[in-house]
Order: sequence, then structure tokens, then C-alpha cells
Amino acid sequence: RHDFSAAAAAMRLLRPLLLILTASVGVAALVGWSTDVDRFRAQSSDTETLLSALFEPGEQPQPPTASVSRSASEQLPTPVPAVPPATATLDPQVRIALLSQNPLDRVSLEGGAQCTNQAGSPVGIASLNRLLAVQRPGLLRCGGQRGSVLVNGRAYEGSVHLINRGKGWMAINQINLERYVASVVGAEMPSHWNAEALKAQAIAARSYGLVHMIRPADPDWNLGDTSRWQAYAGRASSTDSTVRATDATRGLVLSFKGGLVESLDASTQAISDEAHGHLGASMSQHGAQQLAQRGLRFNEILGRYYAGASLARIRSDGE
Repeated sequence: RHDFSAAAAAMRLLRPLLLILTASVGVAALVGWSTDVDRFRAQSSDTETLLSALFEPGEQPQPPTASVSRSASEQLPTPVPAVPPATATLDPQVRIALLSQNPLDRVSLEGGAQCTNQAGSPVGIASLNRLLAVQRPGLLRCGGQRGSVLVNGRAYEGSVHLINRGKGWMAINQINLERYVASVVGAEMPSHWNAEALKAQAIAARSYGLVHMIRPADPDWNLGDTSRWQAYAGRASSTDSTVRATDATRGLVLSFKGGLVESLDASTQAISDEAHGHLGASMSQHGAQQLAQRGLRFNEILGRYYAGASLARIRSDGE
């Protein structure tokens, strides 16, 4: 992942907006999608509701020494973030712009998924693709409890919103954060890699995704599906092993002094240093795999790369 935006920071702290607190609060549904194209964009209340989600913090690690290296070959001991106890967690919905599928050529359905227009009336697949050929503002929603929506032949879970604001059609996938993370893990790492490396990637992906839910890239979507953000390929990159890694770390994110860490990563240490060295901490994915093969657990791996960070768990309603 290469993020060179001025707003990006490897240890981005969303403080004082998002604090680790001990009080319990109710958390309402995070995102309500309108069928009216003029009201489609996220309202400020969506962000305010997301900011009310609390963390269940783990024990804070001791500050690292300046000599501690993030290299996978480094043998010096580093603080190990404690893993908070398992609890019910919030699973908000994230909106991913399917930028890799531009231009939008065709949409199809499988497994009982359906499409509706702005009035909520069903739209057949032939009619839908004729509408996509018309370059004028509009909004269509495809999805359902079961099945998939295929965008240019690639299958996606959840809902796919097809929106045109006068500059061509774009597909936006709305899906639960945990399902999104499972797909990101498989798109960013080979799914046959060590389970502990996959778990570390899941936590990094969840933290990064949550940052962009709070600080969306666009009024219509939170982040894209390319390496400019973090890779996402829908059902194609969600496997049994990536789902297990996601479930095993459900709700866990990286935190630093009460803030949420924008956890950058890259394929190798060299790429990580080149792309993110000026921003701060960044995880080498191959390095994480090497550490996992040496027997390190996911929290130990994360402690090597995000020095001084702790693990926190997204708190659910009433917990």
C-alpha cells in the first residue's frame, strides 16, 4: 500500500475525536444509504455516530527504546501489546469505491441478488445495463441477503450502489467491516501464509479501514479498492484462512495514546522504508511472514513494526 497524501500518517492519531474511554454508550446504525441520488452522500451524523464507538483497551506497553528496529531480522526485544479480552464488538459498514473496475462495463447478479432504482422498483439486468450506457445522473442499488453482485465479472458481497453524478458511473460496495477485512487480507497477502501473519494483517487492515470511515476520502465513499488505499477484491480474495484470521482478531485495532493508528504496510521492508519511511511506522508483509515462521504471534509481530502502539477492541452497543 502506498499512501502519499498529505493527510496520511503512519501513526495518525484521531485525537481528541476518538478516545479510549471506560464509560458505556449506545451505538446506533452507522450508515444509512438513501435511494435519492441527491441525498446519497454521507451525512455528518454518520461520522458522529462512528466516533461514539468506544475501544476496550489492552494493557499499555512500556515505551520502546530508540535502538529498537522494525526490521524482521532484528533480534532485540520489543514491547508486546497485550490482547484485550474477547467481547462483542461493533461491525460497522464500510463503503469501498471499486476504482479498479472503472470504466464500469457490465453488471450481473447471482444467487438471488436483485437491483432497484431510485424509487425502489425492481430493475431487470438487461434494463440495468442499458441504463449504465446512459451518461446522466442516477442511482441504482444491487444486492440482497444472499447472492453476489458481479461488477465487470468480479463478485462482491453486500450491496453495490451504482452512482453517476454526471461524470460517469461508479460502483460502490457497501459491506460490513469484518467481511471487508477478510477480503483485504487475501488481497494483500497470500492466503496460505502463516496464520499469525494473516492475523497481523487483519488488524492492520481493520485499523486502516476504520480511520477512513472516520476520515472518508470522498463524500460518497470511504476508501478505494486499489493499493493507493489497501487492495480489496471482493469474494475473490476472501478465503477460509483469511476469514479465520479475521474472526480470530475480530474488533481488534491498533491504538496509540488513545488515538487510532493509520497502520500503513507494504510488501517488503525496502518498499516500506521507501514509501512510508518519512511517515513513521509501517509493516513489511514479507517480514511479518518471516517473524510468524519463527514462532512470533500476531501481537508480537505488530509490536515489532508499530513500536509503542497497543491493541484495543472496538466496543459494541451497551458493552
